[in-house]
Amino acid sequence: MLNKFTTIIAIILASLAFSTVSYAEHHGMKKDIVDVAAENGSFNTLVAAVKSAGLVETLKGEGPFTVFAPTDDAFAKLPEGTVEMLLKPENKDKLVAVLTYHVVSGKVLAADVVNLDSATTVEGQAVTIEVKDGNVMVNNAQVIMTDVEASNGVIHVIDTVLLPK
Repeated sequence: MLNKFTTIIAIILASLAFSTVSYAEHHGMKKDIVDVAAENGSFNTLVAAVKSAGLVETLKGEGPFTVFAPTDDAFAKLPEGTVEMLLKPENKDKLVAVLTYHVVSGKVLAADVVNLDSATTVEGQAVTIEVKDGNVMVNNAQVIMTDVEASNGVIHVIDTVLLPK
């Protein structure tokens, strides 16, 4: 009787563990920042730039990272030819600088961001953070979606590409 009971408990626990893993995977919690961005469909330019810059492995790393991720529409706002210029192999250093200017070390959730007035990026320069008319702004970019969780950090979606000085 005890063996039967132990077997039933083991099956229930295994089932719960599987359900928890499936839930976590379904909600992006097992996917890293690169995978979450790639699967979203709104970050094709960003993902292509990350690949071109050789930053995929870094952003798949342990982290945690906070990424202010510009959408494809944000990249489209740049002057014509800018993205193409940055994606050329001879401009890799410039591309890396632009992309790392969108990344902050550590996991900074929206509740934390609103209490900051700046954050130092992986690129080395700081971005300014302010709440303006109820909207969180990072430099001149508006945060349009917050706290997109990934296994190695968090993504905040922005409507404008940030350019370092």
